[in-house]
Amino acid sequence: MKKSFNCILGFILSGCLGVILLTQVSACNNNTSTQEPKPEDFVRIDGQNLIKPDGEKLFIVGTNLGNWLNPEGYMFGFQKTNSGHFIDEMMRQLVGPDFTDKFWKLFKDNYITRKDVEFIASTGANTIRLPFHYRLFTDEDYMGLKASQDGFERIDSVVSWCRDNNLYLILDMHDAPGGQTGDNIDDSYGYPWLFESEESQALFCDIWKKIALHYKNETVILGYELINEPIAPYFENMDSLNTLLEPLHKRAVKAIREVDANHIVLIGGPQWNGNFKPFKDSTYDDKIMYTCHRYGGDASKEAIGNFIQFRDSVNLPMYMGEIGHNTDEWQAQFCQAMRESNIGYTFWPYKKIDNSCFMGISRPENWDKIVEFAEASRETYSDIRKARPSQEVARKALLDFIENSKCENCTPQKGYIESLGLNLK
Repeated sequence: MKKSFNCILGFILSGCLGVILLTQVSACNNNTSTQEPKPEDFVRIDGQNLIKPDGEKLFIVGTNLGNWLNPEGYMFGFQKTNSGHFIDEMMRQLVGPDFTDKFWKLFKDNYITRKDVEFIASTGANTIRLPFHYRLFTDEDYMGLKASQDGFERIDSVVSWCRDNNLYLILDMHDAPGGQTGDNIDDSYGYPWLFESEESQALFCDIWKKIALHYKNETVILGYELINEPIAPYFENMDSLNTLLEPLHKRAVKAIREVDANHIVLIGGPQWNGNFKPFKDSTYDDKIMYTCHRYGGDASKEAIGNFIQFRDSVNLPMYMGEIGHNTDEWQAQFCQAMRESNIGYTFWPYKKIDNSCFMGISRPENWDKIVEFAEASRETYSDIRKARPSQEVARKALLDFIENSKCENCTPQKGYIESLGLNLK
């Protein structure tokens, strides 16, 4: 009896010990998974270079996921209907509000997926720039949602895909509150109202702080690009607007640093990220770098001499965030010039209708009907009725566009990819 009791007691004690050990192991595992990364786990700045956590230099080479979270008309084959809210209004006139909401949901689900990120990585690229609209982090109407926008859900997916494929990610606010550019690219109302609106500036900083808080421990993210191509060169008060840019940068950086001390902040110049003369202070933060854009013109190293000169004067990294829409020969020559100048690059865009990108989308049957409606006069309800094609044709063409835009149905542009110094396997 005593022997049986001892056996039972031993069994109970062993079981209790096992539970304690499992609990301790579980606690250790949980502590490991939630442990905050160290500053050296992030990409850092060393003079004019970017340095990876392993100590190796990072020379950015990659692409932009344009059109996915910030639709632009020309990537659908539209010219007149050239910004996000113009496209949305056109589609609602074309196929109604409910079908338009359905289209945007399918578009976001299929235009960029894990397969696309895997394809980008397979070419030898190391970085993706992700343009996004500020409305993805508000309760404003945007891309089929009227509240509870899905910005974090969408970007979290890309972060996960990049992590699995050893890619870095740059988050680019392409469309800021009030509009920072004053043209179609920022989905604005024809003027950079951001710089004259305290409400828009406060929202701009609040969104960046919210993003930084969410991603403060995410080492896959290379950095936060505050604002894309601010202040187009069309305005008579351009010079005075330019003076307002750096103070806004400082305000946004201060908001970010309240929650995130580790990520790099990327700064672009006014007039298509091409003018760096308005910047007088590069010392207000120890983790800033600069980003320039250029399309067309001379492909020699001398053509980017102003970017090199500014980069050398501040002794901080410079990177070409956007370039493209040219011949393969021009692109190959210009990439060589950027490599010689220690200026990394992400070409624009990854995917669109036709070509001049990594992945070309074939125009579906009757897509010309969609383009005709998009380009037609729709100033009156009578105009809309006259221009509208049949619902069957229009809805099928839009769904076919979704199907054609899937990675497996796109056409890799071999010459384009190789002109960037990458490889199509």
